[in-house]
Amino acid sequence: MSSSDRPNRYTYKDAGVDIDAGNALVKAIGPLARSTARSGADGSLGGFGGLFDLKEAGFSDPVLVAANDGVGTKLRIAIESGIHGTVGIDLVAMCVNDLIVQGAEPLFFLDYFATGKLAVGIAEDVVAGIADGCRQAGCALIGGETAEMPGMYAEGDYDLAGFAVGAAERGTLLPRADIGAGDVLIGLASSGVHSNGYSLVRRLVSDHELSYGADCPFAPGTSLGAALLTPTRIYVKPVLAAIREMGAVKAMAHITGGGFTENIPRVLPDNLMAEIDGAAWPLPPVFRWLMKLGGIERDEMGRTFNCGIGMVLAVEAERAKDVTALLEREGETVFTLGTLKERAADAPHVVINGELGSAPAGAV
Repeated sequence: MSSSDRPNRYTYKDAGVDIDAGNALVKAIGPLARSTARSGADGSLGGFGGLFDLKEAGFSDPVLVAANDGVGTKLRIAIESGIHGTVGIDLVAMCVNDLIVQGAEPLFFLDYFATGKLAVGIAEDVVAGIADGCRQAGCALIGGETAEMPGMYAEGDYDLAGFAVGAAERGTLLPRADIGAGDVLIGLASSGVHSNGYSLVRRLVSDHELSYGADCPFAPGTSLGAALLTPTRIYVKPVLAAIREMGAVKAMAHITGGGFTENIPRVLPDNLMAEIDGAAWPLPPVFRWLMKLGGIERDEMGRTFNCGIGMVLAVEAERAKDVTALLEREGETVFTLGTLKERAADAPHVVINGELGSAPAGAV
């Protein structure tokens, strides 16, 4: 820029930051935040910090549990597809599903949206998804941050981070100390790829020169981009009902990156191992397509993707059928995966008998 092209008086907007656009976004998303109001929080935005009243929420001696996460490179598909309304659900899901496995009820959520140049319509779509996820999880959207940072992101790009806080009454946190051999492992179906493994998904799409706008090979009638953006399932309300009404859930594992072999051991004592029947559930179409497209081996699939199971519960054997029935009434698709057994010192923490997800397609 020559000296003659320089403005006489600089403004923040000259540097690439539009305060008016930020204010417009806050005004636009106010009703979305209010739609997530719950006991303990009013869901309003605009203060310097969000407030939450644990006593009003019904807790007497709570332990707070916090989690944060992002959506990862799934955002790249949203950006390239122009579909921004569901990644906010993913953002909430990845946080609140980590809270519920510890027996904590999600209470409130905060988001961070960062971009090079704020496009109010896109940001509003993203926050609408966040509000949807919060309603599904029963938590209030009480605050967040929108950061417009020119020079940090390419045009049209943005990134997300989410922060959730939950609570459980003291003495009720999971995993329980009495988890032991003979407990039954129950799996809850995923809605698809959820929010892990998308760097591999994108590599396959790129290498095979596929278009996100084309008809989806594994879900005809929708675009490939829309199918791959199916949001992460939020398990909070059904699982919370199982924990509180049945009293039979001893531990849970959120199946994210690393699959069964890395996530289930996180909630087991060292003397226990999970023995899983690989034929207990079918591999959903999206995973069969990815596996064929990339020539991906079953072991690699199992440590990269959830392969159709998004949450695993360890429950008392004598109550397993009752827990399954309750979860099915709550809308979950449930599979009996296997059992916990005593583990020898040199044995693996997870053993999968047969091929992962090898039940015939359509099997329940």
